[in-house]
Amino acid sequence: MIRAAMIAMALLLATPALAVQPDEVLPDPVMEERARDISGGLRCLVCRNESIDESNADLARDLRLLVRERLVLGDTDAETVAFIVDRYGEYVLLRPTLTGSSIALWAAGPVIMLLALGLAFTYVRRRAHAEAPTEIALNDAERSRLKEIIGD
Repeated sequence: MIRAAMIAMALLLATPALAVQPDEVLPDPVMEERARDISGGLRCLVCRNESIDESNADLARDLRLLVRERLVLGDTDAETVAFIVDRYGEYVLLRPTLTGSSIALWAAGPVIMLLALGLAFTYVRRRAHAEAPTEIALNDAERSRLKEIIGD
């Protein structure tokens, strides 16, 4: 029984901790939920693979506060995200929008893979149909020169 309780406690403690501090939380629960939804989709520019909700970096805290400030000022969710993207660039989005340059980046991997498969297929096909190399016998001059080199 004690083991089961210890395992349950360890599993509860192993969940990801949010870095949002109590002094950052908005008094309005609906507004706070909006802030959490927005900040869950924004990348910490210091940690790079964490949202600003998960990061303890000072910049992440500043971004969380900025999100809440914009919401209190009356911005919509889209306006808040647009404000932050305008200030920090599209890299701040954990899920970037599909625009011209990002579509090229997303498509580059599969396109290169298809090209590589096409080249490999062409190479194997040509190799299978290629004539076997023929051996050409050495003439007398080449045979005597080879014996000189080898030392026989």
